[in-house]
Amino acid sequence: MTMVTTLAALIGPAAHPGPWHDGGPADAPAWWPVFPITFGLFWLAVAVGAFYLLRRRMAANAAVAAAAADPLSRARSVLAERFARGEIDEDEYLTRLAALSHGG
Repeated sequence: MTMVTTLAALIGPAAHPGPWHDGGPADAPAWWPVFPITFGLFWLAVAVGAFYLLRRRMAANAAVAAAAADPLSRARSVLAERFARGEIDEDEYLTRLAALSHGG
């Protein structure tokens, strides 16, 4: 009889599935899908963010390469920067811009 009592004591707690399954499957927490959905949305946000940053970097590199390939565009850009910094006035800017347009 002690052997049966000992086995029941050993198997009983180990076979018990947990407090939320006492009433059957209907007793399971209803909010359990929140965790996998949140986990999936997190990794989706990481992937979209990485794609956005890579795409932005590629577009910036393409713009720099295009500006470097066209010397007239680079000259206009330098002229506009000098005008924006106040190194040259509006008349000189327009004169040089017209010279670039007619010369190029």
